[in-house]
Order: sequence, then structure tokens, then C-alpha cells
Amino acid sequence: MSVQQGPSDTAARPERGRWSKPTLWLGLGLIGAGLAILGWLGWEFFGTNWVSHRTQARVIATLHQNWEHDQRITRVSVGGDNRLRASAIVRIPRFGSGYQVPVLEGTSDAALAAGFGHSSGTAAPGGVGNFALAGHRITHGEPLHDMPDLQVGDRILVQTRTRVFTYVLDTAGDALTVPFTATWVTDPVPTNPDGGIQPPDRSPNQHLITLTTCSELFHTDNRLVAFGHLAWTRVVR
Repeated sequence: MSVQQGPSDTAARPERGRWSKPTLWLGLGLIGAGLAILGWLGWEFFGTNWVSHRTQARVIATLHQNWEHDQRITRVSVGGDNRLRASAIVRIPRFGSGYQVPVLEGTSDAALAAGFGHSSGTAAPGGVGNFALAGHRITHGEPLHDMPDLQVGDRILVQTRTRVFTYVLDTAGDALTVPFTATWVTDPVPTNPDGGIQPPDRSPNQHLITLTTCSELFHTDNRLVAFGHLAWTRVVR
């Protein structure tokens, strides 16, 4: 006995076929978008750190090589930018014995992707005034990821070609949060307009250091700031 297909069944099949393709493509598009977002997050949180750590090691090796040959200026190429100058190496014992990050002149994206950025117009390492450094707290090597762990009395060692300058923190890493527009923190003698946290000794002949980074691990317009002073200097050559 043969069974004939009813008219309602025949009508239903094209209906399902007509809606399946748009739904399929929408689903594939959403999956593709999700994978793209995951890929971007993976690159930001892991890829940029991997690249930056390799760049930091290369810059540090170049610095040591040039210092051995008494070269005062070390130019490095980072991200296609050949104008960058590396000037020092920072060590922070609180962050471990293996912690060392190069200092590059300026706070461009390329400089901050390779280490600490030395704010233009601020004092040189060991110099009178305010030696102001900025660094990422997350991604691109994240040299100040653990900024909130810094405590009063922690040391920051800054090595140049001929000297090692040891600064001691006067304020904790999480004691002061300011908006990114608070340029007073990089003044030669930082003066808090609100009368709050600031360097305790604000005489004009002070040798200060300022560390600045994002206040949160994700996007924020606020900055964590820590101040310190030069405690002693050691000649290395």
C-alpha cells in the first residue's frame, strides 16, 4: 500500500528550508564574532605581554652592550619606531629578584610597550627635581601590575651607564589616586592642590621619583601615583 504525502507536509518543507539558511548564517556570524573577541582578548592579555617581555630583554641587552663600550646614547627600535632612546634600567626588589625593566624616553605608545616611559621635561635619573616614570599595569609587559603592593620604605633602583640611584618610597602604591589630567604629579616639586598625599619634603633641591600607572586593571581614566626620594647613589664605573 502506498502512502501519499498530504498537502500540509509538502507546504511545510519549503517553509523550513527558507528560514534555515538565514538562521545558519546568523549563528555562524555570532560564533565568528565570539571567536574574534576571544582572539583579541587573548592577544591583549597574553600576546602583548609576550612581545613586550621579549622587547624589554632586547633593550636591556643593548643597554649593557652599549654601556660596556661607553656609549652615552642607546637608540632602539620598537614597533617600527626608530627614534626611541633607552636610558636606564629599573629594579624593584618588592617585585622579585628577577624584576628589571628598561626606561625609555617619552611616554608614547611604543615607549610604554617596551618598558617604563620617562615623562618628557622631568628630571634625569638622580637629578634635582622629579624623575617621573609611567608604566602599564596590565598588558604590554605590565611593569606596574603589582603597584598596590608597594609600601612606604620600598626601594626603587635605577641603573644608568655610570651610576645606580636608590630611591625610597615615601607613599604606598595605592595611597593616591588622581585623574589622568592631574599633571601636578610630574611637577619638579609635586604639590597636591587638594592638600592630600604629596612628597613629604618639598624643598626645591629635592631628588624625587614618581611612579604612575592605571588605577584599575581594566580601562580607567584614573591613575595610581607613588612618590619617593633619592636615598643614596653608587658609582658603577
